[in-house]
Amino acid sequence: MTSRRFVARLSCWLLIGQVLCAQTAIKPSSMPKIGEVDQRYVSYNVETVEVTGGRFWKPYTKEVEEYLAQPQKKAFGDQMVGQDSALYQYRSPIDLANPKLRKLAAALGPAYMRVSGTWRNFTYFQNDDLPPAQKPPQGYNGVMTRAQWKGVVDFANAVDAQLVTSVAISPGTRDASGLWSPDNTKAWFDYTKSVGGKIAATEFMNEPTFPGPGGAPSSYNAAAFARDVAVFRKFLKEESPKTIFLEPGGVGEGAPLGPAGMALPNRITSEEILKATGPVFDAFSYHFYGTISKRCAARLGPEAGMKPENALTQQWFAKNLTVEEFYSKLRDQYSPGKALWLTETGEAACGGDKFAGEFVDSFRYTDQLGTLAQKSVKAVMQNTLASSDYGLLDEQTLNPRPNYWVALLWKRFMGTQVLDPGVPKTETVEVFAQCKKGKSGAVELVAVNMDKTGAHSLVIPTTSERYTLTAPDLYGTSVMLNGKPLEILADGSLPTIQSEKMNRGTVELKPLSISFFTIDGANNSACR
Repeated sequence: MTSRRFVARLSCWLLIGQVLCAQTAIKPSSMPKIGEVDQRYVSYNVETVEVTGGRFWKPYTKEVEEYLAQPQKKAFGDQMVGQDSALYQYRSPIDLANPKLRKLAAALGPAYMRVSGTWRNFTYFQNDDLPPAQKPPQGYNGVMTRAQWKGVVDFANAVDAQLVTSVAISPGTRDASGLWSPDNTKAWFDYTKSVGGKIAATEFMNEPTFPGPGGAPSSYNAAAFARDVAVFRKFLKEESPKTIFLEPGGVGEGAPLGPAGMALPNRITSEEILKATGPVFDAFSYHFYGTISKRCAARLGPEAGMKPENALTQQWFAKNLTVEEFYSKLRDQYSPGKALWLTETGEAACGGDKFAGEFVDSFRYTDQLGTLAQKSVKAVMQNTLASSDYGLLDEQTLNPRPNYWVALLWKRFMGTQVLDPGVPKTETVEVFAQCKKGKSGAVELVAVNMDKTGAHSLVIPTTSERYTLTAPDLYGTSVMLNGKPLEILADGSLPTIQSEKMNRGTVELKPLSISFFTIDGANNSACR
């Protein structure tokens, strides 16, 4: 029997040809604070095109799979979003008054709700109470009505979400000299206030690192962006001085989105933007996708994109941290002291791969939340709440996907103070720690076991409560909590989230599991 003066880690040993990995001792009372996150850390996006209705990523139907199998002539990013009829389909505006959707979103509150995306770059705000215009004004590709935006404001207020957004920047927003004009944006901000809304934070342009596909004027560059930002910043500080100005909102940097050497068209780097604008932002934002989905990767060759069999590797997870380090270095150089926000993320760009909605992706999502919290990234906004394959909810049924349950448990138990768990990451086991939400001195652990067969365990010196997520099929959408299916009621009411009481000592980490451990008796001084 091991002494209760637990050693940091016991060794593994061989038995009948199998490695039985040993216990890892946890010391919750002495875990030091290493970071802090926003209370709205776990957050989500609702794409502008969802609000207005329009062409968004088509599901992986047989028709789409056959199309992707054909040789493609155009490289990724050569065209504006929504133009390839084989990859996009029209969808009606999302019903943000749906009671089921509201219940499930409210369970993730408090949160940030970002309404942006590439479609926001060229969407006109129709400042009247008429139905949406059949044809957008010249220089725009979409229309958002007062009624649609009021639906967003009402939804955010109902589910305890603060709004994050960006503004239109397409040719229709510009004066005769080509400079951005705030006229339509001012009408939108004024209307937001008039219906009880508040924009907590905003980027100027969604993903300026790809201005061409994003709807910017031709030949748009960092100098043009800086001129526009000067106008926008002045407008914002006069119109809504408490709104946090986020930028640069870059994407596709720090780690390749596709195969090495893949050409990225019409690109402006975040560093070029920061050099041109100077330190004018209130906080530093960035976007991250580990790759591009099969929708966009298929045309680039067999090595492009992400294969589901590689979804449980530290090499795949490491991209998240590599990109954070890339942007944090830019932040330190050009905007020192500013908070870092991840305002859009998901398994893969271009709508996500099919497995983004399956349990296998929950390990990546958990790793992302844990590692970025340790870096004090203030918020992580999943793309999306309820659209395409990377949505937390299925867009047809609104039923939770596996990542929703991770988000729910994180929101329910993890506080804002981030702790060092004192446990080294291995190829198959990770442990994260934060102060427990709402309980002085208490600690919450998240232990991830990606081993498909191996037995791993922790030694916790006090009693605890365990919430373990597993799945009958790694590549399925059903999730179990402590061995029982997690299923919502028809109206969106959540099931009882009930713990399993654990005695002090050894607790097993089941294969392919994500476990939350509540340690109320930790008595950690950093959590007071």
